[in-house]
Amino acid sequence: MPPEPAVPTEDGGLGRTAGSTMRVRFDLGYDGTDFSGWARQPERRTVCGVLEDTLGTVLRTEVRLTVAGRTDAGVHATGQVAHADLPVDALAATAGREEAVDEALAGLVRRLARLLPGDVRVFAARAVPDDFDARFSALRRHYEYRVSDAPFGTHPLERRHTLAWRRRLDLAALRDASARLLGEHDFVAFCRRRDGATTVRELQRLDWRRESGGVLVAHVAADAFCHSMVRSLVGALLAVGEGRRPADWPASLLTATERASSVTVAPPHGLSLVGVDYPADGELAARAAQTRRLRAPLS
Repeated sequence: MPPEPAVPTEDGGLGRTAGSTMRVRFDLGYDGTDFSGWARQPERRTVCGVLEDTLGTVLRTEVRLTVAGRTDAGVHATGQVAHADLPVDALAATAGREEAVDEALAGLVRRLARLLPGDVRVFAARAVPDDFDARFSALRRHYEYRVSDAPFGTHPLERRHTLAWRRRLDLAALRDASARLLGEHDFVAFCRRRDGATTVRELQRLDWRRESGGVLVAHVAADAFCHSMVRSLVGALLAVGEGRRPADWPASLLTATERASSVTVAPPHGLSLVGVDYPADGELAARAAQTRRLRAPLS
């Protein structure tokens, strides 16, 4: 009898034809302190670079990830989402021919846990429809920004993801100013413009809560964000919260035609991507097509 092939010739035990690919969604998180952001950069340690290289080692093939939101250097994530098209043969070879898709992907998560550094984790991996696109299918992204105005600064265990603020912050003023920014606007005053990219966004949520220990948390949600938008919004609102600016000042900047030099960008370490919302499977393709259309400037 000839030896049994390592990879079955029909479906790899995973319900797909050998030689085909399977689109896989990864839910992941990371401490951004020691990363130069998400995107690959030459000679720099990035989240994407570490994940792609580790996946490539496990699957013995090149892997390219598409992410829901590219985070800047120092920014964290607890609810990041990415996808990749993985060869069925590679998954079958690492999982064993008799394993089902869910079991094979659960095994992949366990192997990644052994190989990845401690500051990045893949929480789950699951097969998704080919229409799923981590970036373009997203309905909205959710971020949180943490800042402490406690007299002692930040708790030692929270210092890597919470900004210490020296002045007392007025929660009511923060909420008032935030509410005036909701809706669809041109946020160019709060964005670093990129060639060919629109700065029109729909800000769907911007509110604050005070937790124990002097920590305030801003929750920010939008269909998408332009570069440095969340940190710029937070920087403007902190000026209101400490009493340096009136509550209507951040909203007054929405009539600007260029980035506002008066807005201070809040430090990156207080910011975390905490979630991404997607439509039902049957609406994924339509959502991706809609997102790819460049928004016209507001009149």
